[in-house]
Amino acid sequence: MAQDKDPLAVAGESLKGFFDMQAEALQEMMAGKGTESLIAPGAEPGDMTEWAATAAQLQQIWLDFATHQTTAAADKAAKGTNMLDPAQWLVMSQAMLGQMPKGMFEASAKMAQDQMQLWSGVMQSFATGVTGGKMGEAPDAAALPKSDRRFAEPAWREHPAFLLLHQTYLLLADYFRTAVKGMDGLDKSKRQQLEFAVTALAEAMSPDNFLGLNPVVLKRTMDTKGANLVRGMQHLVGDLKRGQLTHTDPNAFRLGENLAASPGKVVHETPLYQLIQYSPSTAEVLEVPLVIFPPWINRFYILDLTPKKSFIKWAVDQGISVFVVSWKSADETMADVVWDDYIRAQMEAIDHARARLDVPAVHTIGYCVAGTTLAATLAVLHRRGEADKVKSATFFTAQVDFERAGDLKNFIDDSQMEMIGQLSPQGYLDGRYLAAAFNALRGRDLIWNYVVNNYLLGEDYPAFDLLHWNGDVTNLPSKWHNAYLRDLYRDNKLVVPDALEADGTPIDLTRVATPSFVQAGREDHIAPAESVWRITKHFTGPIEFLLAGSGHIAGVVNPPAAGKYQYWIGDSAAPSLKDFVAGASEHPGSWWPHWLEWLHKQSDARVPAEGKRVPGGKGDPVIEDAPGRYVKTR
Repeated sequence: MAQDKDPLAVAGESLKGFFDMQAEALQEMMAGKGTESLIAPGAEPGDMTEWAATAAQLQQIWLDFATHQTTAAADKAAKGTNMLDPAQWLVMSQAMLGQMPKGMFEASAKMAQDQMQLWSGVMQSFATGVTGGKMGEAPDAAALPKSDRRFAEPAWREHPAFLLLHQTYLLLADYFRTAVKGMDGLDKSKRQQLEFAVTALAEAMSPDNFLGLNPVVLKRTMDTKGANLVRGMQHLVGDLKRGQLTHTDPNAFRLGENLAASPGKVVHETPLYQLIQYSPSTAEVLEVPLVIFPPWINRFYILDLTPKKSFIKWAVDQGISVFVVSWKSADETMADVVWDDYIRAQMEAIDHARARLDVPAVHTIGYCVAGTTLAATLAVLHRRGEADKVKSATFFTAQVDFERAGDLKNFIDDSQMEMIGQLSPQGYLDGRYLAAAFNALRGRDLIWNYVVNNYLLGEDYPAFDLLHWNGDVTNLPSKWHNAYLRDLYRDNKLVVPDALEADGTPIDLTRVATPSFVQAGREDHIAPAESVWRITKHFTGPIEFLLAGSGHIAGVVNPPAAGKYQYWIGDSAAPSLKDFVAGASEHPGSWWPHWLEWLHKQSDARVPAEGKRVPGGKGDPVIEDAPGRYVKTR
């Protein structure tokens, strides 16, 4: 094998060789060579007509799509815009392996083949021994050397070909991951990149993702005479036209009706954001209002899903005057928007809420990247002597120290930064690219699971509010995005006093003395708990740290009525997260009530819910009803 060959391609060839070998054996078995055929004999003559109709439908769907693509490409060319190729993000995975030591996969190829030959003999003997020589009797899953929920259906064990296929795949995938972990001469970041890339490759090559290698799909195809493939092709073509993988029924939810439906008004607007104030549901409210800053990477209504899941509705029902910022999805007019603009926007929203309700200070919440920005905003306010504008700050899964920022760091070396720059020629990054990257962090759950269910099995899309939100992407200003990845994720400058500045003011997090509540998710793969914890080492004010069960979304959106998950509280001044966990006490259910108790400790004064506490009342001109226009703009 040539020593200069792309190692990712070499790995792919090794896996492809495995599948070619297994597919050939599978075809022989299905044809009845050496064992019983999987295809039931005695098909009715009318079946051929149904299969012919299926083939004709598939062909027509694809021809229609090809015509659509040709027309769309011509229209875009006429307008001077680029044809979107949502698959371009996959090139990033190639860049991840750009510095892989030569010969790693070459040296492993023969070993993998030898292991597969050995395993083939073992599995054939194992299948015969377990089933007593009776084909079609599935061995117990617990008796198999390897298990994986992708192959939980009995069909993967009912025939020796599929038994051998998935067990060998799992062996090979484990081998590649283990080989990366055992490689010498790699720094920690490069090893993490390789582990991520090899895992992504292995997940993509899983036999359940392929029609001819998935017995569950084959059975569905035979049972339905290919009707599942027709529905799957319709789903695939629809996603190709959208340039985005569909996770949920696109017609199940409507903003302002069954999502983002909490009553309120847009009370302020700029080219960058709308400020929504929600109508009170209690006779009295806390005097100090709450201003929520959601991440502009996603739509704000992650905090206002269906009423039973809405954090905003819950907070309003607890007697809090709630404001939330709804960020505008970037377009050509925002090509020059940078981080300073978002920091200024946060300060402006704080000032507007203070002036509107005639109060000296507000409580604040910053979620994810907006929490990172809130930390910088607080540093600027402290530097300017205006820290008293913020009574308290709450951080939902927000990082300020990016040394241990998790899998997203795999997308920020120089070659990938250059690639991202090429994806935003009009000054903004199409949100579909970012969605694809985030989906890749959990490829098995958010990509390949849907490829199997939607495209191969032809199943209908579920109606799931969280997945609807996940697919409701936003565009990002490319200058901000590039600087954020470079200055924070790659160079970790935010925790270096005065290494960055905003609006002409140097940023020093050690000056932040605002009482702060910091929430992290135990299973968060976007903002790992260890990374979020580090905020406790940079702020100098009182901090309460809380570790919630689940991850980046479910760890935050966990209403008390659901009775799900748990949370841990302990010594927020512990020297490390490990020490915090060791001494923490576990509590069942939602952490929201615990946060509310903490908020009341900061200020418990109450006022009547009247005047401008009720947005849009007499003498209070407003812009429009919540959720506003910006959240509906793609």
